[in-house]
Amino acid sequence: MGEAVRVLHVLGNTNLGGAESRIMDLYRHTDRNRVQFDFLVHSGEEGFYEKEIRELGGRIFRVPRFRIYNYFSYRKALKEFFQEHHEFALVQGHMTSTAAIYLPIAKKAGVKKTAAHARSAGVDKGLKGTMTRFLRRNLADKADYLFTCSELAGISVYGEKAVREGKTIFIPNAIDCAGFTFDPEKRKKMREELGLTDAIIIGHVGRFHYAKNHEYLLRVFAKLCRMSAGAGGSTAENGADQNYHLILLGEGPLMEDTRKLAEELGVADRVHFLGNHKNIADYYQAMDYFVYPSRYEGMPGTIVEAQASGLPCLMSDTICREVIATELVETMSIEKEPKVWAEVLQRRMDALVSKQENREKYAAKMAAAGFDVQAQAERMMRFYESGRWENE
Repeated sequence: MGEAVRVLHVLGNTNLGGAESRIMDLYRHTDRNRVQFDFLVHSGEEGFYEKEIRELGGRIFRVPRFRIYNYFSYRKALKEFFQEHHEFALVQGHMTSTAAIYLPIAKKAGVKKTAAHARSAGVDKGLKGTMTRFLRRNLADKADYLFTCSELAGISVYGEKAVREGKTIFIPNAIDCAGFTFDPEKRKKMREELGLTDAIIIGHVGRFHYAKNHEYLLRVFAKLCRMSAGAGGSTAENGADQNYHLILLGEGPLMEDTRKLAEELGVADRVHFLGNHKNIADYYQAMDYFVYPSRYEGMPGTIVEAQASGLPCLMSDTICREVIATELVETMSIEKEPKVWAEVLQRRMDALVSKQENREKYAAKMAAAGFDVQAQAERMMRFYESGRWENE
């Protein structure tokens, strides 16, 4: 057997995020005798996944973070890196804000194929977002392959023309569906560990970032709690003061602001900031409902995971339709008042209390819908080995 082909994935960091988690799912299911992953990151700090990457045989390289004013030194660092390391069969750029810079440099240095991978359907607000759009303006012409996790992400990153002309390749965010299969015993154990055995648990998994819209989520949750308790703390009209709790998994720059808002809204005792966890599938087991009011997304792997776990989901209608693979998902506009979301949640969860039947079947449903990482790993290995997409 020959030596494994090496693929370089370019990221901002190796922390626990959506793109990073999907790449690691793929990495774990890749035959590393055939294909080996390496990582080029724009961070000097050790990320969440670095230890596992090294254990799997991957190498981690670092370049400076791009900050506009260091354009020339950034290009210089990339040129020096690819002059020394051009052994990759393919460079796959998940960090699309500067992919139009580093992918051509890699190609010129001798890398055979390059691919950009669009994973988000929006940009940060303000100057940063404006610069991201500017830097991406000709990315569609700077890569051999244009991967995207959804049509919205493709349009956002490559432009409508590239999508309309069929230049993009759709690759859904796949997961290990079987690993999210609902398990009643695991649910009981997790709820005991959380100290929420009798609670109705609303869940959210995501980085504390502008795109995720945690502020809106908290306002919805606060309305739901007030509706349950009734005006002035009296019993609600339905006669039940429901024991609602919100668990938030993830970390990020807006985490402390979100904590403060929970206190201001008077729900701090019902909102649980759990941070990052490797055993994320176990936390879905404990939840009763999944709420995701994002401002924008590429294709949230969290909605895929929630469906595989059999969780009903309420998500914003700004999120791509491709992620909706089961009847579990309902969409609403975040232009509506938080009270409207809260009213929908109350009606849905009143019908769900103590009912967890049939959650087990959804992992197989999601796999059948094309979201299973094992099938995707085989498809991607063939691509990495041949340098050609399967329908070329």
